[in-house]
Amino acid sequence: MAKTIVVKQIGSPIRRPASQRQTLIGLGLNKMHKTRELEDTPSIRGMVRKIPHLVEIIEERG
Repeated sequence: MAKTIVVKQIGSPIRRPASQRQTLIGLGLNKMHKTRELEDTPSIRGMVRKIPHLVEIIEERG
């Protein structure tokens, strides 16, 4: 079983640069307090590190 992480959006993309909004969309997040379970890969971790003020990692599974 692959390792996964649960990511939650905690900040609004309003008045943020377009690249940060696109990163949220790339993670599958578009509404406040929405969560997604994503595969734990270096690319996903990099996207989360790019916008730490907008998302948080709730838990790591696997």
